[in-house]
Amino acid sequence: MADTMQFDLVSPERSLVSVPVREVRMPGTEGDLTIMPGHAACMVNLRPGMVTLVDAQGNATEFAVTGGFAEVNNESVSLLAERGHARADLTQDIYNEMLRDAHRKRKVAEQKVGTAGEEFVVAAVKALADMQAMGTHIGLDPNQANFPD
Repeated sequence: MADTMQFDLVSPERSLVSVPVREVRMPGTEGDLTIMPGHAACMVNLRPGMVTLVDAQGNATEFAVTGGFAEVNNESVSLLAERGHARADLTQDIYNEMLRDAHRKRKVAEQKVGTAGEEFVVAAVKALADMQAMGTHIGLDPNQANFPD
């Protein structure tokens, strides 16, 4: 078994990183998980949270994602994020914008509950809570964002 696997993280705006890693930790909708070389092939839906990469020397790098999905096989992980930012680049202003987007999605889901179903509201509320928790975890203030009415 190889010591590393290829990891690629892309968002609609750009490719964020393409590196060999020995470990990827990601926030799945069914729970957090760690992927290492030789992992069984799978598809993972992501919730808002931090993706942590560990390189061959044990150094960790973090990326914030708002959701998306990852394709895993025994040699690589390809993560397609709705939106992603390197932790080092994530400012309070960018985080506030991400929170406003999550709040808008929740509001739209609540307005469509009669036609779309209650599970969409539950998912949107959970995504907003995950965004708030992510900000708190990395030292950003989830109370600074002004939510539109």
